[in-house]
Amino acid sequence: MPHSSSPGTEDPRCILVLGDQLSHDLCVLSDARPGVDVIVMAEVREETCYVQHNRHKLVLVLAAMRHFCGELQARGFTVDYYTLEDNLQSIGEALQQSIARHGACAVRCCEPAEYRLLTAMRKWQDTWNIPTEILADARFLCPLDDFRHWISGRKQPRMEHFYRQMRKRHNILLDDAGGPIGGKWNYDAENRAGWRNKDELPSRPVLSQDDITTEVMALVEKEFPANPGDLTQFSFAVTAEEAQLQFEWFLKFALPFFGKYQDAMAEESPWLFHSLVSMYLNIGLLCPLDVCRQVENAWRDDQCSLAAAEGFIRQVLGWREYVRGIYWHAMPEYARHNALQATRPLPAWFWQGSSGLRCLDVAITQSLDLGYAHHIQRLMIIGNFALLTGLEVKAVCDWYLAVYVDAYEWVELPNTLGMALYGDGGLMASKPYAASGKYIQRQGNHCKSCRFKPAKTTGEDACPYNSLYWRFIDRHSDTLSGNPRMSLILANWSRRDDDEKESILRWSEQELERLAPA
Repeated sequence: MPHSSSPGTEDPRCILVLGDQLSHDLCVLSDARPGVDVIVMAEVREETCYVQHNRHKLVLVLAAMRHFCGELQARGFTVDYYTLEDNLQSIGEALQQSIARHGACAVRCCEPAEYRLLTAMRKWQDTWNIPTEILADARFLCPLDDFRHWISGRKQPRMEHFYRQMRKRHNILLDDAGGPIGGKWNYDAENRAGWRNKDELPSRPVLSQDDITTEVMALVEKEFPANPGDLTQFSFAVTAEEAQLQFEWFLKFALPFFGKYQDAMAEESPWLFHSLVSMYLNIGLLCPLDVCRQVENAWRDDQCSLAAAEGFIRQVLGWREYVRGIYWHAMPEYARHNALQATRPLPAWFWQGSSGLRCLDVAITQSLDLGYAHHIQRLMIIGNFALLTGLEVKAVCDWYLAVYVDAYEWVELPNTLGMALYGDGGLMASKPYAASGKYIQRQGNHCKSCRFKPAKTTGEDACPYNSLYWRFIDRHSDTLSGNPRMSLILANWSRRDDDEKESILRWSEQELERLAPA
């Protein structure tokens, strides 16, 4: 049964708060009446089981939901909170129970972040025969109608152009004339250094868990024994106050080096100088505009370089909003795209981290154990391997959705299907993000601990990324021939001696069958 307090005598409305909407600024709470309206929150099987969610994500969301429930109750709200032990299958089932229990006259919801749930919401009014209002989620910085207007008529929509518009809209890092501070919109070229012990890594604060979170951890261990995630290493904030303290630590200790090393990979640390705030932004514990302004203020106070500040802001104000816009613009057809006809089965070792390639195994093991990997590990190590070997798009997308703490379909699908796998044929990315072992060597130090050599393309100790890269180029040369960003690579391959090509391709097929058997 739900934990609830008694409503007042006026006709109550049931107000739904989802597990990724844990913000007191949520639109449906703006005129909610304490003691009259009923807030409905539910831990349900459908949401916890539609993929094999990482246990870190389950603990984060469920613990944050329970803490948020307590905050609402402290503000005088009636909350019907259904736990996993209530064994409800869907959010709709939970709402239906609360409607009947309180005699609710209406339902109010904030639009969900995932298309599948919006589809269900749109059927609720007919099911219950009471008014059901779905409000736009104002926590995002670009209303969906505005994004649709921006993308309308553009043959090649690009994030960079959208990002500049968002900077202007929100007056972030602009000079007095309305142009970009420093004269450039983008400082990405300054943010590609390999770390290699050049600067000391800061010690991350370890959060202690209260009774609520400890109880959730035990529940998740019991209910999801086969899911990935080593909860002995759980150390995420579960309240807005804790998340803000974590972000303030980042501003002080990591932001100064964030830009320089944001594309770096290292054996010594999974975190390096990254902010680790995407999971908090995605469930509502932090506000995206707030974190952007805090980073801008840090730059104005000489706490970091302009390149570091701009690099962070571009990810939140630009990339995050752009990805969401693409998702809602292109769904539901988007989820079925597979432009390169990638159909090879996902190897079993994706759930074990045992490919034998050091960089790939580190990235996968870290993802499974911690629910975290930074964008280069996701895109240029794991995603790059999936792209080069032609792994089946849906299986790869489901894996990404399952293993990462910050993964929700609105952000995961465009990043995986579009950016990593080029499955949308170029809507998200201007070219396939394919790379050989030399790129991986340049950005990290995993190659030193690997038996494969990034300088070799064929032979027993050759890095498999190299031959698989050229196989990808050869296999998709016709598709990519019209892409100006691929012309030099295609010309390079075309000029090679036929015998050399045949040798590389023959070796690549052998490696493909070894690493990703059909």
